[in-house]
Amino acid sequence: MLFLDKTIELNDTEMTIYHYVVGNLDTVIYMRIRDLADATHVSTTTILRFCRKFGCNGFSEFRVKLQMYAQNRTKISVDMSDETTYIDFLKRTAQPEFKANIAQSAKILRDAELVLFVGIGASGIIAEYGALYFSSLFTLALHIEDPLNHPFYHLSSKISDKICLIAISVSGENEDLIKYIHQLKTQKCKIITITNSAKSTMAKLSDANIPYYINKEMYQEADITSQLPAVYTIECIAREIRTQIDREEK
Repeated sequence: MLFLDKTIELNDTEMTIYHYVVGNLDTVIYMRIRDLADATHVSTTTILRFCRKFGCNGFSEFRVKLQMYAQNRTKISVDMSDETTYIDFLKRTAQPEFKANIAQSAKILRDAELVLFVGIGASGIIAEYGALYFSSLFTLALHIEDPLNHPFYHLSSKISDKICLIAISVSGENEDLIKYIHQLKTQKCKIITITNSAKSTMAKLSDANIPYYINKEMYQEADITSQLPAVYTIECIAREIRTQIDREEK
């Protein structure tokens, strides 16, 4: 909430002040306390109470912190010039370790009759693409959009060992996905994870992990780490399986 890293409780009047400050950030940092009070139709005493809730002794301190917050927002930029991250990743895909991880995942998936894809946020969109791509090249694959509302407590033991979950996560530390993986592991389902690091919790819980190791990027509070490695990895696995099947059928 503004320059705080937590949410604080505001009453209706204070919420009115908050919305005005957020909507007029560049103006408020130059206002006097009387100016803000007049603009929000409250007393200066109310403005002072509002400032104290943000951990400030008075309006002057609030205004300084607000100005620093506004400056930090404008300093954040996205670097589009550095392509070495992608080039380095693509070079690593030609290395024996990456190929071995692809081969291990393909071997597990060859025995699966149902493939499930899951991810949260941007990784969820990649998971949806993965389900479509796998269904086109290999076998039926489904995207689990909301893992918490798709439990597998009553999964039949006759099919559980024929299910493989492919979980996608940059951090590999998403609590919801970790719980979901634990749930499916108790049902003897196979787990494949695609993460940024092999040291993540999800990677350690999986039967096979394919890490891609690229720089994590943040813009303000959003994780904008590239999903290119995840997409490439999914396509590599599916194409490897399709190649194996075609080779056997000849």
